[in-house]
Amino acid sequence: MCAACEIREFTFCSVLHDEELDHLQAIVRRVRITSRQMLFQEGDDADNVYNILSGVMKLYKLLPDGRRQITGFVYQGDFLGIASAGTHSYSVEAVTEVSLCRFPRAKLYQLFDRFPKLQSRLLGIATDELTAAQDQMLLLGRKTASEKLASFLLSLARRMAPAGFDDDEEVMAGPIPVPMNRSDIADYLGLTMETVSRTLSRLKKAGHIAIPNAHHIDIAQPEALRDIAEGF
Repeated sequence: MCAACEIREFTFCSVLHDEELDHLQAIVRRVRITSRQMLFQEGDDADNVYNILSGVMKLYKLLPDGRRQITGFVYQGDFLGIASAGTHSYSVEAVTEVSLCRFPRAKLYQLFDRFPKLQSRLLGIATDELTAAQDQMLLLGRKTASEKLASFLLSLARRMAPAGFDDDEEVMAGPIPVPMNRSDIADYLGLTMETVSRTLSRLKKAGHIAIPNAHHIDIAQPEALRDIAEGF
């Protein structure tokens, strides 16, 4: 199963050779959840970690007054569930139908002694998460609504591109899927849903994007969108 995984080269498992994957396969279980289903909630015991095989999920925290802040979206190949304490510090909900590999945390960590490169890979993932958190702080704290939305659309285009695509012009060619709704985008960018809709309309009127339907956006002018994202 692991050796034949179609996205293996994009996951944390990629550091293992074929003959080493048997040890990982012995503890992994495939899990499938439906759209809007919870994977875990803030405060739950962090007994498992996960690798996303397909689909999109959102990570969020609830404020004391009930407001929601989405802290990120995770996509095919992403790893989640790392917890410094024994419980999860955020909640995770499926945006689309999602397929995952589930690893018991204790058993996975036991493999670190045998395969130190796995531990190094997870350390790299944790570092990437820290970088993403810093980028999110910049997005929320210093950018205007137009800059936030332009940054989000460019990032989404790259993340929703087929596995292996790394050429920006190919990635931006044609409508990109937007699996999350306007409310999710607003809660991620720290905006209201009305502001998201108005800003999308302005970008569309300017010719920078086209919106063929609610769940696809065509980046018609990538360079213009990049200039907006960078504050020019």
